[in-house]
Amino acid sequence: MHVQPSIVTTPAVRPPREAYVGSAARAPRISFLVAAIGGAWIIAVAAEATGQGSLLHHHALIESGPPLWVALALFLVAWQVMIVAMMLPASLPAIRAFAAVSRRVRRPRLAMASFLGAYAVVWALFGQLAFMGDVVLHHLVDAAPWLGTRPWLIEGGVLGLAGVYQFAPNKRRAREACCNRVALAATIRVPASDAFRRGLEHGFDCLGSAWALMLVMFAAGFANLWWMVALTGVMSYETMGRHGQRAALVAGVVLVLLALVVASSGSGAMPPMAGLMWR
Repeated sequence: MHVQPSIVTTPAVRPPREAYVGSAARAPRISFLVAAIGGAWIIAVAAEATGQGSLLHHHALIESGPPLWVALALFLVAWQVMIVAMMLPASLPAIRAFAAVSRRVRRPRLAMASFLGAYAVVWALFGQLAFMGDVVLHHLVDAAPWLGTRPWLIEGGVLGLAGVYQFAPNKRRAREACCNRVALAATIRVPASDAFRRGLEHGFDCLGSAWALMLVMFAAGFANLWWMVALTGVMSYETMGRHGQRAALVAGVVLVLLALVVASSGSGAMPPMAGLMWR
């Protein structure tokens, strides 16, 4: 007698529905970052339109401002506004990818806050180094008055440094790492406790790619809208554009040429686009 074997099926084990609901409810949204970027640009435009931006220029804070520690604190606040306005747009794809990954952890909002906090720390440290370096530079100018009468040497030097760095191998590696962080974050399970480290990694990738361009922004001063728009466009396209590497090289050529124009003037008679540099 032929016995038909019985087929026993076991239903797939699925997580409770409330697990999905809870995860979706806890998933961090990044719409607030878009609002923060818009708010930072509004602050910059208002500061430029009212003339208040010059009060937060590093030169004004160092030469005729409050005590150094207060001046540094005021500068870092203004610097973070510029970071939100200029650097955050280029990092939005990576932040979106991290937000998607952080849905898997128990406290996604805390993970997102840690990631963004680490990113802010990296750029705050760079801003502090730039500010303290400028303090040293002011002391150097005080000791060598001939340098103070030739600001175009410093201005052209900053532009030239930024332009040459666009061609550096480290620039290319850092730019590619900053771009690849999006794909990496989308495929790796990120525990909440690891979010701060990943934020540091992404921050240092972006710093390695854009520090020289942001040094130009530092020299230009808070809320210099010409430079803000130009550099934001360059950095965003370098990270998100189809031909990011070509854009980096074109920007390098433009900056080197602008440095040559500034240096050849020999009198600090700056082109309109290069105005409000180290003063």
